[in-house]
Amino acid sequence: MSSTSSPAIRSAALIGKFRSPDVAESLVSLADFLFKQGVDVRVEEGTAAATGLKDYPMVSYTAISSRCITVDVAIVVGGDGTLLNAARQLKASGVPLVGVNQGRLGFMTDLSRDQMLTGMADLLAGKFRREERLLFKADLIRDDQSVARNLALNDVVLSKGDAGRMIEFELHIDGEFIYVLRADGMIVATPTGSTAYALSANGPILHPSVQGIAVVPLCPHGLSYRPISVSAESVIELKLLHPHDALLHFDGQDHLDGRAGDRLVIRRAEQNVVFLHPPGYSYFAMLREKLQWSATPKRT
Repeated sequence: MSSTSSPAIRSAALIGKFRSPDVAESLVSLADFLFKQGVDVRVEEGTAAATGLKDYPMVSYTAISSRCITVDVAIVVGGDGTLLNAARQLKASGVPLVGVNQGRLGFMTDLSRDQMLTGMADLLAGKFRREERLLFKADLIRDDQSVARNLALNDVVLSKGDAGRMIEFELHIDGEFIYVLRADGMIVATPTGSTAYALSANGPILHPSVQGIAVVPLCPHGLSYRPISVSAESVIELKLLHPHDALLHFDGQDHLDGRAGDRLVIRRAEQNVVFLHPPGYSYFAMLREKLQWSATPKRT
């Protein structure tokens, strides 16, 4: 992870959660504020169609990613899922992301709705801090051929899907056989994703500055199979054993069907995802708030 000051903001793309009246209201307020500050405002085309915000030029994810349209920042209004989707869509652009939380927990969306306009003033003043986050690329190998590739900012999950029984697979790390596991599946998480599904499976919390990967078994059939952390440069391979099929999930947003004999190979992507954090942002303060650390126990 690297952290530097954010550059001057002259243009911005606005992205919002679909079918949410509260998000639509926030986007209108945000667009008007930025426009009055001289920012070239564009609205992602799906967001514009869903919210009715059509007073500003529309722009597609493809146009931003291909750099046909240049923007200095993408401001995402919604929850972590909305931000995850935007990060995946804009993976090739290098455009930094700012999150305004109108979801539930909001581990990645730093600004609350009440802080939004104050935060935008700080953003335009160059007071935000730039941070790079690890991104996965995963290849599904079948008969020694890559049949699918996907990216993940949070995690890649191998799971039993709708099957009512455990699946069996091999784990290899950097080409070395680790073990055969019977379980409901396996979560391979980035530091960003260590506070998502992996946390629910008793995985470790990895600070974003830790260049590591969390490998977390899901309900293993054996008490000795524990979560482990490895280098961010490691290559993780999961091989499905006959006769087990499985589902492969990427950030909980895309999925593929895995067949017996398939290999799922997960490694660090060439590019990182860039976040911009407001003044005073602290990862540990965020954890204290979201996980309610140090909260006074309720009396019963």
